[in-house]
Amino acid sequence: MTNIQLSRTEKIAYLFLILIFGLGIYYSNTNLLYFDEVYTKEDGFAEYGTAFLLFCSSILLFTRFFKFFKHKKTLWKVGVFLLAIIFLFGAGEEISWGQRIFNVESSEYFLENNAQGETNLHNMVVDGKKVNKIIFSQLLTAILVIYLIITPILYRKYDVIRNLANTFAVPIVKWHHTIAFLVSTGILVFMPSDRKWELYELAFGVIFFLIFLNPLNKSIYEAKS
Repeated sequence: MTNIQLSRTEKIAYLFLILIFGLGIYYSNTNLLYFDEVYTKEDGFAEYGTAFLLFCSSILLFTRFFKFFKHKKTLWKVGVFLLAIIFLFGAGEEISWGQRIFNVESSEYFLENNAQGETNLHNMVVDGKKVNKIIFSQLLTAILVIYLIITPILYRKYDVIRNLANTFAVPIVKWHHTIAFLVSTGILVFMPSDRKWELYELAFGVIFFLIFLNPLNKSIYEAKS
């Protein structure tokens, strides 16, 4: 593995995560009530921070989409556009599409079928099971393992995977991105609260923004690549 060199932005982002998770470990073990009802509360800094970072990732992708629209092929445009939409959707879902911010009441359908009575999809209940647990937890975990661990190895080893990823503008993670995710995941063990997942989602937002900002194959975000 080559030496890891971090940009100033990456250093600041990782120091931020170290601080956030360090305080998370401290509060969850010394004052669980404060951790649950203040530090990781609903509509708190962690939730809004996650939504903001997901939105920033989406804006970054949309900016590149329009900036290089005339220079790129159709499949590149499809890849960037879909990623931008996915992260915009994630940002909206995180804050229930601004429902609580603007004090909008849920429709009868969401009141009856949403675990929290909110206007979002990830808290929907289908046949007694939360969509969040089935799709946004189990499926997302599998996708992250493939994307963060398996894909970088295949990208470096096989030309066909490299060409495919570059064609669809799939940003490939650097190893420090993978390490950051694994460390963030491991740290959760030291937080005895279900609200710890709010911090994990915040880490997701930070790291994915860094991935889009400076991926291994950054040349895909250049006019000629």
